[in-house]
Amino acid sequence: MTAALQNYHARMQRVLDHIDRHLDDDLDLDRLSSVAAFSKFHFHRQFAAAFGLSVHRYIQLARMKRASYRLAYVDAQSITEIAMDAGYDAPDAFARAFRQRFGQSPSSFRKSPDWEPWLAAFGPLDNARSKLMKIFTADDVTIRDVPTTKVAIMEHRGDPATLGATIQRFIAWRKGAGLHPRTNPTFNVWRPGRNPASTADYSTDLCVGTDQPIEANGEEIKAGEIPGGRCAVLRIVGYTDNLEPAALYLYRDWLPTSGEEARDFPIYCQRLSFFPEVPEHETVAELFLPLK
Repeated sequence: MTAALQNYHARMQRVLDHIDRHLDDDLDLDRLSSVAAFSKFHFHRQFAAAFGLSVHRYIQLARMKRASYRLAYVDAQSITEIAMDAGYDAPDAFARAFRQRFGQSPSSFRKSPDWEPWLAAFGPLDNARSKLMKIFTADDVTIRDVPTTKVAIMEHRGDPATLGATIQRFIAWRKGAGLHPRTNPTFNVWRPGRNPASTADYSTDLCVGTDQPIEANGEEIKAGEIPGGRCAVLRIVGYTDNLEPAALYLYRDWLPTSGEEARDFPIYCQRLSFFPEVPEHETVAELFLPLK
């Protein structure tokens, strides 16, 4: 039964990966059912039963999420181009759909996104993807000696629903400073604790590796470092927005049975590839748990 269930999940995962890789294509039922090797007469019901939303709805949300990321983070692409890539024949149709879902026009979102309704709108998409969440094992964890890394830090303090705005400012600042992700590594450091009782107590640092003098250019940027030493490292491939399940595995399952003891520095991640530069199922992050 376990092998059969794993096989079923693997076939469904192929469908999600295919959708993410071919968002610009005509994703019809015949093609998707063929990818999963399921009968086209039953596939749409199987998909809805597995993920809690229809194939059509899933594709709509995936395309709209990519569009919203491009609006917020990719200045070089016009709204018309983004609308066409999202599957709309005209910018007006895209604008109506966007406003209906997020309460903002695409141009308004590009200038000043309201991230709270954005998070709510993509709840069904995140829930669907969590249905096939990877099960981690001890074989997925390696212990690595990492060097000390000097970083520039932009702090985010407060409601995680506003984190998107801090990320926008961080991206704009590092672009101006010439600190490209291909040459300067990107880190998130989560200050205690990751899920505080009050959203006002949420705290994370957005960091970029650099040993150059830091010019704040009007932003609240400070110098710091991620200390070197032994770390348990868990590599996550695909859908790296929510790393909480991976962190939970390290703390709840791996650490108590490893014989190791955590060091006095927060858990952090290095982001190795980014959506929408790559499809979401190809994004990569490494989670570091510092050890004594």
